[in-house]
Amino acid sequence: MDDLSSSTIGLDELNALSERSATVIERLRDRVYAPNTEKRLEISFNVRSAAEMVGRSEKLIRDAEADGRLPEPSKDPVTGRRTGYSLAQINNMRDLFGTRPARADTDEPVVLAVQNFKGGVGKSTVVCHMAQFLALKGYRVCVVDCDSQASTTSMFGLNPDVDVNEDEDTLYPFFRHGGPQSLHYALRATYWPGIALIPSNLGLYDAEYEFAARMVRDHSFVLDRLREGIETIKDNFDVILLDPPPALGMISLSVLRAANALIIPAPPNNIDFGSTAHFLKMMTATLNEISEVGGSREYSFVKILATKMNDNKSAHVAIKRMMDAVFPSDMMQAILKDSAEIDNAAANLKTVYEITGPGTRTETHKRCRTYLDAVGRETEIMIRKTWPSHHSDLRKEGIL
Repeated sequence: MDDLSSSTIGLDELNALSERSATVIERLRDRVYAPNTEKRLEISFNVRSAAEMVGRSEKLIRDAEADGRLPEPSKDPVTGRRTGYSLAQINNMRDLFGTRPARADTDEPVVLAVQNFKGGVGKSTVVCHMAQFLALKGYRVCVVDCDSQASTTSMFGLNPDVDVNEDEDTLYPFFRHGGPQSLHYALRATYWPGIALIPSNLGLYDAEYEFAARMVRDHSFVLDRLREGIETIKDNFDVILLDPPPALGMISLSVLRAANALIIPAPPNNIDFGSTAHFLKMMTATLNEISEVGGSREYSFVKILATKMNDNKSAHVAIKRMMDAVFPSDMMQAILKDSAEIDNAAANLKTVYEITGPGTRTETHKRCRTYLDAVGRETEIMIRKTWPSHHSDLRKEGIL
């Protein structure tokens, strides 16, 4: 009989385990990333939806098509019926009628970090859906993937291991000594009209080591490098969304310094909420220390978003009630509830906003879309409140 207690796991066994896991990842990506294809946005909108999104009547849209100011939408070759408008066509209408909800040149872009030092709290889910919600509204959005795990990069259709070069396409060159002076080199257009992406991959993890080594001799470069990079591209966008790594490291600190607004996702369970409380304590202590050497940083808003909420779990309900009591003015009113719809979409590297066909008519989809839209609307209002040019309209809407 073998002495099982004497067996050990060494580097050879760990290397073999890593190779087997890489095989699983390859098979999954082969299934999701079809060869020689690019991810496309397949959603379309009928004229009624278009009128609501554009803020003009159906008649005005049809009149503009009739007199040539707008191209007519494509038609089904068999039925002759309109196949619907793309988001790009919707934005074309907004530009024609002057109904884009963009900030004025005198307004500062909102640099919003969805930040928590704990993983698994829904950070990337919030970033991707929020970016797409704002794009549907007509805003110009940039998503900066600061996480070497590159979940957000994958959701936007790029294979981090194939389509992204850390020495050319990510934040890594900008973080290196003597790197580019602008982030324009890393900006990529996406298949979503109105959304640009700075992608990530595993190579970005090396920046953590380089930052840590450089922190001793040049803390200002480390702390404010990302903020300086955002300054070089911010005029092209209304909102810049930062997706940081789930850890307290140099990149996370630079995200906190670059952002001018924060949303903190926090699932209402003991472990995740405890971690969020520790995150807030660590964040405050760290920012206080950094302010002594790099100056203080202020935010337009800081809000806690309850994520992965399950109303059927009494512990979730109780902890959410406690969160509301402890943070009466800090909690977002909207809640991102736990939904299989998000997980099912993510399995195919999609968001709920990208689902088309019969799947959009299920009650599960409609409920999930309602939760996501509520988070997006509340965030949009907080963003617009930072822009003086929107205050008049917000007063008319009864919001200010």
